[in-house]
Amino acid sequence: MSIVASAAAGLLARQRVRPWLTIGHWEGDVDIAARVADKLVDNAVSHGEPFPDGTITLRLIVNAESRELLIEVDDAFRDFLGFVEVANQGIDVKGKRCGLWWVARCNGHLAWDVKTDEDGEAVGKTVQAILPVD
Repeated sequence: MSIVASAAAGLLARQRVRPWLTIGHWEGDVDIAARVADKLVDNAVSHGEPFPDGTITLRLIVNAESRELLIEVDDAFRDFLGFVEVANQGIDVKGKRCGLWWVARCNGHLAWDVKTDEDGEAVGKTVQAILPVD
């Protein structure tokens, strides 16, 4: 799904993800998954950059065997500055939590990679959060 990059993009993502996962009967915590999608989209808007059409992309994929949820967000910025600190947050953060703390809170995993086009040219990045069912 394409989302227009705006200050309300994270909230819009949360509002769209919750019913999709509910209708799809995902067995995990739908509210936390929606919040993680919100934070991924918000980070793409705040720290990344939109594609030339002014959007970022959000995908939800459920693993058929493990039932884990993969949330992916693409944006046009080719780097994830500070990824190590964000990815290694625990649930017991002292001081200010960053938005992606929610991934750690639900025992999820965070990853990212450079997004390439069909010619192999870097066109942005994909940030992924994998959330367990329980």
